[in-house]
Amino acid sequence: MKCVFCGGETKKLLVTFSYEEEKRFFLVEHVPADVCERCGEKTYSPDVTEGLWKFAKDKFKPVKKLEVPVFDFAKSC
Repeated sequence: MKCVFCGGETKKLLVTFSYEEEKRFFLVEHVPADVCERCGEKTYSPDVTEGLWKFAKDKFKPVKKLEVPVFDFAKSC
């Protein structure tokens, strides 16, 4: 498959999908995607995209929670 953005070749991989909306963040691990070997763009099938929306709508319980440090670049430099 060709990348829709740069025309590079894609490879089927399992990736980590991240989602951010206002102050809500979550990660979904082991998501099947076509990843461009040139630019790194990830493309998801319609079925995978539909499944990811279920996570966004709180249809599942997380398998784990992470503590993530947050930095403010503007206050540090």
